[in-house]
Amino acid sequence: MATSGLQHVAAMYAGVVAPPLIVGAAVGLTATELTFLTGACLFTAGLATFLQTLGVWKIGARLPFVNGVTFAGVAPMIAVVNSTDDKSDALPVIFGAVIVAGVLGFFAAPFFSKAVRFFPPVVTGTVITLIGISLMPVAFGWAQGPNPTADDYGSTTNLGLAGATLVIVLLLRRFTRGFVKQIAVLLGLVVGTLVAIPFGATDFGPVADAAVVGFPTPFYFGAPQFQLAAILSMCVVMVVSMTESTADMLALGEIVERPADEKTIAAGLRADTLGSALSPLFNGFMCSAFAQNIGLVAMTRIRSRYVVATGGGFLVLMGLCPMAASLIAVVPRPVLGGAGVVLFGSVAASGIQTLVKAGLEKDNNVLIVAVSLAVGIIPITAPEFYHAFPETARIILDSGISTGCVAAVALNLVFNHLGGGRAADDEVTAPMDPQPASAH
Repeated sequence: MATSGLQHVAAMYAGVVAPPLIVGAAVGLTATELTFLTGACLFTAGLATFLQTLGVWKIGARLPFVNGVTFAGVAPMIAVVNSTDDKSDALPVIFGAVIVAGVLGFFAAPFFSKAVRFFPPVVTGTVITLIGISLMPVAFGWAQGPNPTADDYGSTTNLGLAGATLVIVLLLRRFTRGFVKQIAVLLGLVVGTLVAIPFGATDFGPVADAAVVGFPTPFYFGAPQFQLAAILSMCVVMVVSMTESTADMLALGEIVERPADEKTIAAGLRADTLGSALSPLFNGFMCSAFAQNIGLVAMTRIRSRYVVATGGGFLVLMGLCPMAASLIAVVPRPVLGGAGVVLFGSVAASGIQTLVKAGLEKDNNVLIVAVSLAVGIIPITAPEFYHAFPETARIILDSGISTGCVAAVALNLVFNHLGGGRAADDEVTAPMDPQPASAH
């Protein structure tokens, strides 16, 4: 049980620590503060996993479900950071928005489980793809170095370290199997860090300064602040997160031969949202299901929820050990960038896999995906596109995930649910081919 639980931790560890690293870097946290934030996210991921696997009352799907910090919230949180004049207020604003979104999501869970038909694969696949695409610029920024004003930013050394790490991860994924293959990203970070030592890019100071035992002090970064624009943005993220979790529960239910019914989905969503609402108390972010662990359950055929709960216990212990959490702070930023290409690219690829099931031979679905992706990519390809809008509106508009999700849901309603649209079974050989009159 212990080794299988550790394997679940290894499979999702990089995914848990990436969001605090991205947001912490945007805020400008010190190495010590970054270590604290990372430990807090590990701790809250463990608590959320307990809620999901063991369950309390009508909370928890009681499936082998690992919960952790969702990638969906990263881009909107960075938008909040960028729109906050005093960066010390950014995390309290984010925490306040997550609390409100979590509470609202908790009460909406039973209703959302009934409305899942409005979030088919064409919507979820588009949103997951946008999550991966939106995070790729972060990986490219990491690959260039930690400080954009430094002389070595974007140097051949930094890009070489990123490239070497990427190659190491790919080789491990190609020529290993089983447990080693599952932790290829983690091993790539370790080897890449060792390779970076001769170049002076590795700093072991954070580990030396970290305590062996510590506790995530509640509201360490300040009391939560509540700003409407940030709350609206995180509510959109919560909808995305609940949609993804619902899809994951349906998939996991099939794998463990216990199909997730409406009651199970509602209980699972309550665990997700309650975990998210409580997470900021200990300086953590929004929590959601980790899809990569579903693949691990399918591969190992170990279906016990208690094994995953054991993994949650390890996450809590790591969160209570700042020295363990500080290890990720040792990894040079270019090395993280190389691994990030695989990590974030895998998220986008996961979305594409979902879109494959979306029925893209249907003309309506092609248009939904095309327009939603275009809307979601605007903040990446044209960062100043919404410069004339009020600052509060830009918090939402500058998040491609939020705008893309809203566009996908709205277009799906118009084309596939409301009357007057083209018949759902219209097929096209190319998206823009004119349809014959008989098709109408």
